[in-house]
Amino acid sequence: MTGLVVIQPGPLTLVQDLGRPGLAHLGVGASGAMDRSALALGNRLVGNTSLAAGLEILIGGVELRAAEALWLAVTGAWGSVTIGGRAVPQNTPTQINAGETITWETATHGIRYYLAVRGGIEAPRVLGSRSRDTLAQLGPAPLAAGDVLRVGAECSGPVPLVDLVPVDAPPDGPVTIEVRPGPRRDWFSREAWSRLCGGEWRVSPRSDRSGIRLDGRVLERTERRELPSEGMLSGAIQVSPDGAPTILAVDHPVTGGYPVIAVVTDDSLDALAQLRPGQIIMVRLATGRG
Repeated sequence: MTGLVVIQPGPLTLVQDLGRPGLAHLGVGASGAMDRSALALGNRLVGNTSLAAGLEILIGGVELRAAEALWLAVTGAWGSVTIGGRAVPQNTPTQINAGETITWETATHGIRYYLAVRGGIEAPRVLGSRSRDTLAQLGPAPLAAGDVLRVGAECSGPVPLVDLVPVDAPPDGPVTIEVRPGPRRDWFSREAWSRLCGGEWRVSPRSDRSGIRLDGRVLERTERRELPSEGMLSGAIQVSPDGAPTILAVDHPVTGGYPVIAVVTDDSLDALAQLRPGQIIMVRLATGRG
């Protein structure tokens, strides 16, 4: 046996790569890692190509046993991660020996850990990607106890010599995200726009990989017409009939019938992945051409 054996899968652990962009015309969303930069950093730390798949671990509670000696790196959320009782440094290539277990406790900063394994997680590609789309039910199923994860050959070079990667922990306090006006900005009053971009919003516990629900003041529409379904993308801020905004995340539906008041800039998207329920978001209008 080679690879990793799942002892405890946690609440939701998924195989993710960079997704399957460019297939919306077929009704297929992009999906992929919610925190793309964390997955990319992990892959670089173990000498993988950018195409390698890793694990996205929601909040923790996971235990894996190595069936062979492996290089790995833990990125994204911060918390207690141990191999055989010794701490695994964050954002650092680390070796695990055959028979040892690696354990994730509940994250203390952020909400999604990433595990990169040298060679990548091997899984059948669906429409060019190994990512799990939780809305469309595409890609490998969420991990279950007893699963065996095989390691691939997505290496681009040796494990780099790295002593320190200066990456801060995901913030616990208010997070500012930048937006640009959406295609239906003119369906909302000036007051609604000012509330969106000037107020504070709280992340709803109903948030998931399909959308980040925001609790706060109502955004009132001035246009009451029904809207035919339109194409959607990650970062679009839809406003439902009760005036509540939702930021579409990576597993969003490819079309939607609620007006989009604004769109989160690409630079701010990864921050959405690490937001914890109840955390404060401040929305600000992006400046410059971006």
